[in-house]
Amino acid sequence: MLTTALHTLRTRWVAFTGSFVALSLGVALLAVSGLALAATLDAPERKPERFAAAPVVVRGQDTLRVPTPSGERTEELARPRAVPDAVVPRLKRLGTVVEDRSFPVRVRGGGHGPGELVGHPWSTAAFAPYRIDAGRAPRAADEVVVTGGWAAPGEWVRTDRGTLRVVGTVPGRGFEDAVFFTDARAARLAPVGVQVAVDAEVSAVRKAVRDAGRDSVQGSAGVRVLAGDDRRYADADPDRDREALTGLNALFGTAGGVTAFVSVFVVASTFAFAVDRRRREFGLLRTAGATPGQLRRTVLAEALGVGVLASAAGCVLGAYAAPRLAALVVEEGLAPAWFTIGDHIWPYHAAFWAGLVVALSGATAAAWRAGRTGPVEALREASVDTRAMTRGRWVCGAGLLLTALVTLVLALADDPGDLLHRKKYVSRPMPLIAAAALLAPVVVRPTARLLTWLPARLPGATGLLARENTVAGVRRTAAVAAPVLVTVALTGSLLGAVATLNGAKAAEVRERTAAAFVVTAPSGAGFDAATVDRLRAVPGARLSPTSSSAVYVLEDGVALIRSDARAVAAPERLTATTRLPLAAGKVSDLDDDSIIVNEEWEEHTVGRRVRVWLGDGTLKTLRIAAVMHTGTGDNGVYVTAANAAGAPVDRVDVALADGADADTVAAGLRGAVASVGGRVSSGDEWAEAALAESGGITRTGLFLVLGIALLYTGISVVNTMLTATSDRVRDLTVLRLTGATDAQVLRLLAAESLTVAAVGTLLGLLVAGLNLAGMGAALHLLAVPATPVVPWAAVATTAGTCAALTVAASLTSATLLVRRRAVVRE
Repeated sequence: MLTTALHTLRTRWVAFTGSFVALSLGVALLAVSGLALAATLDAPERKPERFAAAPVVVRGQDTLRVPTPSGERTEELARPRAVPDAVVPRLKRLGTVVEDRSFPVRVRGGGHGPGELVGHPWSTAAFAPYRIDAGRAPRAADEVVVTGGWAAPGEWVRTDRGTLRVVGTVPGRGFEDAVFFTDARAARLAPVGVQVAVDAEVSAVRKAVRDAGRDSVQGSAGVRVLAGDDRRYADADPDRDREALTGLNALFGTAGGVTAFVSVFVVASTFAFAVDRRRREFGLLRTAGATPGQLRRTVLAEALGVGVLASAAGCVLGAYAAPRLAALVVEEGLAPAWFTIGDHIWPYHAAFWAGLVVALSGATAAAWRAGRTGPVEALREASVDTRAMTRGRWVCGAGLLLTALVTLVLALADDPGDLLHRKKYVSRPMPLIAAAALLAPVVVRPTARLLTWLPARLPGATGLLARENTVAGVRRTAAVAAPVLVTVALTGSLLGAVATLNGAKAAEVRERTAAAFVVTAPSGAGFDAATVDRLRAVPGARLSPTSSSAVYVLEDGVALIRSDARAVAAPERLTATTRLPLAAGKVSDLDDDSIIVNEEWEEHTVGRRVRVWLGDGTLKTLRIAAVMHTGTGDNGVYVTAANAAGAPVDRVDVALADGADADTVAAGLRGAVASVGGRVSSGDEWAEAALAESGGITRTGLFLVLGIALLYTGISVVNTMLTATSDRVRDLTVLRLTGATDAQVLRLLAAESLTVAAVGTLLGLLVAGLNLAGMGAALHLLAVPATPVVPWAAVATTAGTCAALTVAASLTSATLLVRRRAVVRE
């Protein structure tokens, strides 16, 4: 049988080309994913940046630590605390202490400098270290030193911190665009700092901090002493590399999972179609004495041969592609600048053996069907598929369909919000797609007849023949329609899920926003008291200032959960500018001793008290004043400003007083925030902006997944059409002998190809519709005012591409056949 399998591979290489290419690409992508994962596991520790030359950095409490029966739970505080005033004198007795401050600075008036700058006191520049290469250090309040060469000494720069005179420059170090003020001016611009640099021995500093804790100095608990590589935690966003690598792993993991799914799908489809086309061949082998087991081993040996060759080729391709892909993700900002592919070996082993497993898994069902071929099949002459659905196909298809529907119902009944998570809406379509592909032969005939009802009644025989050929060759039609189904279903399901979820989030924002205008502070900044007072002074404006913060709660005694919070400065004004989706309670009951939570919280009964930690780590017990619906998960919680100490006002919702003119109020608001770079938007504009900023990385990952699916579709369609058309030499020759011209034969094949692509598109839309209906039901149960969104443009583009590939593959192979003028041999 091995000799027979090798001979079959050599003589029927066209039929196995699709499986070979699909497996090669799949193994290559798995190798690349493995190499990328290995590179992230060997990620170097980020070195200190701003404080690389500082002996020691003492940082106030920035982490919430809660002991539980299962160990300590930690969360990063939304509002880190400053180093306690009582601790600083102890540190000053050890050596020089420099307070660090950081605050955003923005160039105004279309300046030529970077749009996003960060301000620091000049005394901290030596810790990077920065060295002046032109000019001098700042001495007056309006003097600054800048990094890089975007401004020269003597220039005046307009910023949201006033008009500043550049008196010196320092070379940039790559991790920030800094502006250095005098220490006194920096202290006025950022009164609160969370860390200090200490020029002293590490051991002495640690002892001073321990002594402060032992002496019960208020606020000394949680103070951190950073030395060596730990000084990187004093930099802005020290975990950005880890977060980027986590996103990169998710991206490649999703791509790898889809690759494995589609690879098995393509290989299984190719071998199933090939076995069906070789029924007469297998019948002759049975007549010659071959046993069912020998036939099965022949098919598996063919799959093994294809798998070995394709896996080896895929590993070579992966080694070539991985460094280039790493450079691409770095260029696109999806990975840190240091990210490179290492010299690991295990990803190649994993990819190679995964390729063999995929090849054998895809061919197993076809091998079993080959073993059931009887000797009588050698006498088969009919082209009509009389039994397209086998018992195994019925069982597997029905089982997957039932599994998909039952799990959907259970998810809707238990936790509908779980269906909105990315991992769920990416993986959930897979069982339904597989079920639709397995059960496709059941609906091919009625669907094809429906789609060709009008063409079959038009003058000429093309429409009628296209319908009958499509209906007669159910297996051929299902084999070609299956990859189209997969691609259209993935496009509709994944992009539709993202669009539906983004639309739901935007609908929630619009539904909650009753404000006529929303005034927002520049990113990373807040409005000072003077700016808020100027806003309050605008005639006809009723303000509701709020701040960003967080609240932490321990659920089930072991899980420390963070919830984003809005801190309301004026609770009595909240109802005039915000419509909260309340399930119970009243917004007017919110005070300094209460909190508004959502139904996702373990404790969400109005009137009950709940123990929480505020954004700065303060433990409090608050009464639940009201409960909101869970929604898409972004409803968060509401507290008063008293429970968000240190959080600056970063958003001001504005309602119009009776008789106030909207344009006049808008002009007044813009004038009030012009000097600090604030933005004034209408309520609808603000909601649209919130929608536009979401989902960018998710869409990038999904387009990568869909690109993989479309590539596999092309491979599968081209391979199946080449095989199917080459098997129809007899049919095409009969058409030629009955007087059909080359053009008529090609038009017939084009019509059949378009019909098959339309069948796959219709089934794919049905699958996508079911998936999106499930998400729509989840949103309805979560009380979100949104409806499912079908990405018609993307679906139409995908379907058109699939149709073009199907027609091109069919016509390319047929063009060569119809020119041979073959004679029908009896």
